[in-house]
Amino acid sequence: MPNVYFASDHAGFELKKKLIAYLRELGYATHDCGAYSFNPEDDYPDFIIPCAQEVSVDATSFGIIIGKSGEGEAMCANRVKGIRAAVFYGGKTEIIQFIREHNNANILSLSAQFLTEAEARDAVKKFLETPFSTSARHARRLAKF
Repeated sequence: MPNVYFASDHAGFELKKKLIAYLRELGYATHDCGAYSFNPEDDYPDFIIPCAQEVSVDATSFGIIIGKSGEGEAMCANRVKGIRAAVFYGGKTEIIQFIREHNNANILSLSAQFLTEAEARDAVKKFLETPFSTSARHARRLAKF
């Protein structure tokens, strides 16, 4: 099973702890890149960038990042070379299948505000279990990034 790196700010702190515990139950090796304690004044780049850097050097790993909306976190992660972070804040989970199969996303950014714990669990499980497509057209497109 791949390594899974986690990061969140204060808004995603509680959900992050629950998702780490969930993935450990499933047998995944999890790594917490922070925040390590709840601090309503923290800044998400302090945790998201180290997480994205870990994923960028471990090509078989994945990242799960969590914030209030997940948008700023994804923008931050996507500044790290080799990272393809996509946001999920609810709705049809088929989008998670597409971001893995078509875009080979290696980080999933979640919204703590708009997802329940059960929805977040389902999203993370689908993200980690969906492989990248073997279609040449998807690989060709990614090579153009």
